[in-house]
Amino acid sequence: MNKINGQFASIEQITGKYFSANTVNHSAKVPDISFEDVLKQKQTDGLSAEPTLKFSKHAAMRLESRNIHLTELQNARLEQGVEQASEKGIKESLVMVDSLAFIVNVPNRTVVTAMDQTETTNNVFTNIDGAVIS
Repeated sequence: MNKINGQFASIEQITGKYFSANTVNHSAKVPDISFEDVLKQKQTDGLSAEPTLKFSKHAAMRLESRNIHLTELQNARLEQGVEQASEKGIKESLVMVDSLAFIVNVPNRTVVTAMDQTETTNNVFTNIDGAVIS
């Protein structure tokens, strides 16, 4: 090993001394996937995992006290109505499903309150910026 002023003369000298051929760790072969392919896959995955609708504690209590039970079809229509409201930029929406009325915080995908036709006699809804009849 030729040292010049207390330093190694070349990188090859350091490599030979400090890195032996047995300690070289070769990583597993990584498949050739482009960034674009990964991005498209993640976007597709995001579309298939549709966000679910939540019910606030208040809404859950209203559903129970008013004896309102949603069928799977009604629940799907409610979610579709919330999605339509979201696409239009509505923040607080009235979503009508059959004779049921739901006030929904659209960005949070949370049902705030629920009522049936018997309780909507005055047909006045406040603090909403849009309505969807689903």
